[in-house]
Amino acid sequence: MEKLDSKIAIVTGANSGMGMATVEALSDMGATVIMLCRNEKRGQEAYEKLMSRPERKIELMLCDLEDFSSINAFVASVKSKYEKIDILVNNAGFISLDRQTTKEGFEKQFGINHLGHFLLTTKLIDLMYEGARIVNVASGAHKVGNIHFEDINLEKGYNVIKAYSQSKLANVLFTREQARRLRDRGITVNCCHPGAVATNIGIDRKTGFGKTITSLLKPFFQTPAEGARTAIFLATDDSVKNISGEYFYKCKIASSSKKSKDMELAKRLYKLSENLVQQSK
Repeated sequence: MEKLDSKIAIVTGANSGMGMATVEALSDMGATVIMLCRNEKRGQEAYEKLMSRPERKIELMLCDLEDFSSINAFVASVKSKYEKIDILVNNAGFISLDRQTTKEGFEKQFGINHLGHFLLTTKLIDLMYEGARIVNVASGAHKVGNIHFEDINLEKGYNVIKAYSQSKLANVLFTREQARRLRDRGITVNCCHPGAVATNIGIDRKTGFGKTITSLLKPFFQTPAEGARTAIFLATDDSVKNISGEYFYKCKIASSSKKSKDMELAKRLYKLSENLVQQSK
């Protein structure tokens, strides 16, 4: 097991599932881990569970990834307390059967899964130095995805697969372009497909819809700890310290879609994302 005693890590979506498993693993390797959570009650409950081992160095900080002003406030708070960030694991994910929008009016899966993490990552870059690592949790769903530049918020013909796969393709394209931009600074950016994992991502928090399906399929899914393994590997393992801009599955570089390797598409999405988050200033 790698030792991360002087490292500072941030994990998004840290109060359950793979996020919580990632916090646990990184803190057990010695890192100081900032748990980025949206919900104070759920975040506090997760924090208390994790701190059943009091030697862990964990801090709970609240941030809503669908709200640009919340992201900016989180970044300002991190910068006031920490001089550097060594590891950023962009793990939080959102999926919804019906079309919802963020505070800024973006389709919510694109708004949280991509734009929220885009803004968070680009704002934290100046706290990252040579050897720092960014890990984006993507999905095999990116393979059926398109970036709908003409209707990025999917106001016409929304469906959950179209929206989710767009956001996950965006994760892979962002990884490729961010890796290119940071290569000279020695900061690595990789993404991964966690596999099929039994988490709360598809469960409607208000109605509980999806709970029955998830519990029926649970025997066929990986545990959150198994699903988090590749992200943890990318965040910590020596063998990947010089690898950047790649898509991993089961701790190995894996094949991704042709679109996800299109660097012109990646640059176009990056430019669009920069313009869309300008309103956060």
